[in-house]
Amino acid sequence: MHEFSIASSLAETLLDLAKKQGSTKVLEVYLKIGKLRVISLDQLTFSYEIVAKGTILEGSRLTIEETAGSVKCLNCNYTDKFEQEDLSFHFGIPPMICPRCGANLILEGGDECLITKVRMLAPSTVAESSEA
Repeated sequence: MHEFSIASSLAETLLDLAKKQGSTKVLEVYLKIGKLRVISLDQLTFSYEIVAKGTILEGSRLTIEETAGSVKCLNCNYTDKFEQEDLSFHFGIPPMICPRCGANLILEGGDECLITKVRMLAPSTVAESSEA
């Protein structure tokens, strides 16, 4: 289950970011994950909740945008969506040939796994005051 590894890495990255920002609580995490990553979003969310327990990430909400794949031909500029029903190529995408000119297509999207935005509490800026 590679979703747990991804969730662990995500948590480590977020904790490091929060520490650098002096934050005391992470509220929301926005991710962009390509369909070609073959990640179960339910398993990723479940794994994230497990690794977040007992940290400043606990209770934070994951918002995940799943993106479709796209291909481009560098020879004739052909572009199209890449939608593959059979994801048995899990460990490597098969060669793709341009239907117009026969050149190799390159993958332009659908394989990303990115943190796009993080909402967290800013450090407290309350000043002490004393009354005489």
